[in-house]
Amino acid sequence: MLFSPSSCRRLIVKVGSALLVGGDGTVRRAWLEVLAAEIAQRARQGQQVAVVSSGAIALGARRLGLPKGGRASLEDAQAAAATGQIALSHVWAEVLGAQGLTAAQMLVTLGDLEERRRYLNAAATLDRLLSLGVVPVLNENDSVATEEIRCGDNDRLAARVAQAAGAQGVVLLSDVDGLYDRNPSLSGANHIPRVERIDGAIEAMADRGSASGMGSGGMVSKIAAARIANAAGAHLAIASGRIERPLSAHARHTLFVAEKAATARKAWLAGGLTARGSIHVDAGAAAALAGGASLLAAGAVRLDGAFARGDLVTIEGPQGTIARGLAEYDAADARNLLGRRSDEHAAILGYAPRSALVHRNHLALL
Repeated sequence: MLFSPSSCRRLIVKVGSALLVGGDGTVRRAWLEVLAAEIAQRARQGQQVAVVSSGAIALGARRLGLPKGGRASLEDAQAAAATGQIALSHVWAEVLGAQGLTAAQMLVTLGDLEERRRYLNAAATLDRLLSLGVVPVLNENDSVATEEIRCGDNDRLAARVAQAAGAQGVVLLSDVDGLYDRNPSLSGANHIPRVERIDGAIEAMADRGSASGMGSGGMVSKIAAARIANAAGAHLAIASGRIERPLSAHARHTLFVAEKAATARKAWLAGGLTARGSIHVDAGAAAALAGGASLLAAGAVRLDGAFARGDLVTIEGPQGTIARGLAEYDAADARNLLGRRSDEHAAILGYAPRSALVHRNHLALL
């Protein structure tokens, strides 16, 4: 059983397009009814469940007769999403209602989770719905979004929803049963049952393809989702939905083990997807950050982007991205301070400087 009610008060379940929609473009209703029954059983045991559901574009494409599953162009994808979302919401409401559960629809865009005030509003709505025993069914608002119709949107959305809801577990139900050390279609591929830490070796195992050709993500997006969920203190499992009772069966899957939960603000920073720029630092500054220090200008060697004060930026060390944080300066002033000591800043800027390029209170290590 994946994240039993006794071990996980709140659970986020992501359902991929290939599980919801058959090859003929219609809903796989019998499978969905079984999943709804599993959710209802968990609700009776005291677990609160939210669903992140793909499938709107696939359903809408069939109804509109669009080629390539509705993904031939952005305009087609948006039209398919707008049409398919009604059908998707209706079927979720029906199958959950048949189990005595009330469904609620939440459509979000990346901005709803990246802008702090909007994120807190979404988190408050989720918390209230779950506390009322409602099953929120979430999807990205692809009918108006542009950036969101891209690889990995709902995998990472599920992780961000877990973060916002304070969930302890995320299950990504897919057409694969977990992570392999190479593409599972290749001879000799080995299944990875448990990941304690996501590092370069784990990321190198990812395959970018979607096996069904229907979804928008692959293993790369799932590992990115695991990183976000784990940083927020939530375990994440990648499991096959091609089996009977996928939430209850003792079947093969990959578990990404959560780290100790960060503060809510730092978890939000760590999960951010739309950094406005980057600050590159030397090895000494990278070591200081790992020890809990703020990012000082003396250790910064280069910056990219046109960010403003308060924007999310990544911090790049000699070996890659090491942190995310909120910039204390806009890019122009930060560039003038690169490599300079703190006692030089006032003369360079012509005003009283701030203590750091990124303060430790607004920084999350990755």
